[in-house]
Amino acid sequence: MAHTVETAGLYDCRDAWSNTLIDLAVADDRIVAVVNDSVGSSKLGGFQTRFADRLINVGIAEQCMVGVGAGLANGGRIPFVSAASCFLTGRALEQVKADVAYANFNVKLVGQSSGIAYAELGPTHHSIEDFAWLRPLTNLTVLIPSDPWETAAAVTWAASHEGPVYIRLSRMPVPMLDIPNRVFRVGRAELVRQGGDVAILACGTTVHLAAGAADLLQSQGIGARVLNISTLNPLDEEAVAQAAATGAIVTVEEASIRGGLGGAVAEFTAAHRPVPVERVGFAGFQPTGSLAYLFEQSGLTAQGIADAAHRALQRAVK
Repeated sequence: MAHTVETAGLYDCRDAWSNTLIDLAVADDRIVAVVNDSVGSSKLGGFQTRFADRLINVGIAEQCMVGVGAGLANGGRIPFVSAASCFLTGRALEQVKADVAYANFNVKLVGQSSGIAYAELGPTHHSIEDFAWLRPLTNLTVLIPSDPWETAAAVTWAASHEGPVYIRLSRMPVPMLDIPNRVFRVGRAELVRQGGDVAILACGTTVHLAAGAADLLQSQGIGARVLNISTLNPLDEEAVAQAAATGAIVTVEEASIRGGLGGAVAEFTAAHRPVPVERVGFAGFQPTGSLAYLFEQSGLTAQGIADAAHRALQRAVK
């Protein structure tokens, strides 16, 4: 498998996605790519060079793009439908719901530049609502890989899985998580840090921030368990229940705090094991600004997450 491009210890997960797709396509001629004039932003230039007859560019027509993917799946192909997540999940939501999920077609939806990766382009290009829109689609597996290794594993799993999948990718460079003997298991949380005082549940680009918060808390004598929730649907409810046993939970996501990971965890704990849940993410539409500024304003930093852990612990004591 081709290696992910590294810049100063940070990686663009789109490299892992495109390299993995090429490797899979070499071995399986059923694999095709469908895009909405997004070959460049999807990093599929290499795929197009290798498999010119297996990449379909429908132009800026997202509903058509998803429909084409559904038709290809119905014809026995394995389509990876790739586009900016704000348009894939917003503009084509009806087709995702009816043509892919309800029909239970074998379509792999790849949401690129998710969250606020397009920070300076403003709310029209931010994709922070996609979890809330897609999580209720019962049979749509929702994956949020946290680094290049997990991205490659998620794409490989999706190709082998019979059924609809949504993979949420970002263009934001992230470090490789330092976790030995990793095994990618859909629907199962991954332990990143041990701790018994509070649990931090994170996904995607925020997992390494959660690990940093755990390190800060450890220096203050607080043991924070960090879980990588790389599958939002189905949610690892056993892991959430064990997290609740610490007495306090913080959820962290590059998404709206309503309807996403925070919403899912709050729903489960309210019904089964009530504990304080502090949700770190975006409370609503975000202004135009740099990615670093928007993260800082919403507490999506190691310090901001540690502060949320303190709030959760204070609520747990009362």
